[in-house]
Amino acid sequence: MNVAVSIDRVEKRFSSLQALAGVSLQIGEGEFFGLLGPNGAGKTTLISCLAGLVRPDAGRLDVLGHDVVSDYRAARRLLGVVPQELVFDPFFSVRETLRIQSGYFGIRRNDDWIDEILANLDLTGKADVNMRRLSGGMKRRVLVAQALVHKPPVIVLDEPTAGVDVELRQGLWQFIRRLNRDGHTVILTTHYLEEAEALCSRIAMLKQGRIVALDTTSNLLARFAGQTLTVRLAGAVPLPPELHARATGGEGSWSFHLSRLGEIEPVLATLRQSGCLIDDLRLSQADLEDVFLGVMQSSSDSGGARAAR
Repeated sequence: MNVAVSIDRVEKRFSSLQALAGVSLQIGEGEFFGLLGPNGAGKTTLISCLAGLVRPDAGRLDVLGHDVVSDYRAARRLLGVVPQELVFDPFFSVRETLRIQSGYFGIRRNDDWIDEILANLDLTGKADVNMRRLSGGMKRRVLVAQALVHKPPVIVLDEPTAGVDVELRQGLWQFIRRLNRDGHTVILTTHYLEEAEALCSRIAMLKQGRIVALDTTSNLLARFAGQTLTVRLAGAVPLPPELHARATGGEGSWSFHLSRLGEIEPVLATLRQSGCLIDDLRLSQADLEDVFLGVMQSSSDSGGARAAR
């Protein structure tokens, strides 16, 4: 597989904050790649470096072989970025905004593709509406349209469905999946882990500017194979201290990762012996949220960040 995006030992510091601490990874052409991490992990800084909005202190980033610093014009043309922030020009309609965006890339007579994007993002009815009159969700759709207007081979989506209704999410992902099937490389950051699990074939997890896990989605899920027992406790009886080490959650609702079903009874027995009453109990298969919490916890326990490849 050819490399679409190459990130090699990238570092970035903002005053005393080390935002990126030597991040290295490669993303193949046609991949649907997930970039996950808690707030402040360095995801947006890494994307900003890739888009040429922030210059790294060290390291190199390439888009389809073009260095984002020394060959910025070519690298930027190959990249479509949907930013996290809602940034828009209030003086133009949706269609005018997309025509202007096309012009930035030297593309004329682009209305057929603009119409297709508008239809797929359910914006056709808003094509001639001024940007100021759109809701937050509609403005975010326009940001997606702007990123796609020059048909970039690499698409970066930074929290594209934040604050967006369920119906748009469904339509957006159908469209992005189609582009991915057509060969476009997609890089996604999201706090909706179920989206990443359903869409991404490979995932990197960042914490404090370092990669702490990098593997296929299936391999990451296999690392945490098993079940999750979730209990909601009644009243104000606290969780027994001997269960705190293996529990996640709080405020009366706790989850326990189980590697085998035989671990259920000891947990329930400890709760009973401590006088805890159970309001609700649920057993579910491990998902990407369990993996994410496990990776973040294990990286804290080890006192450092180690990449799992």
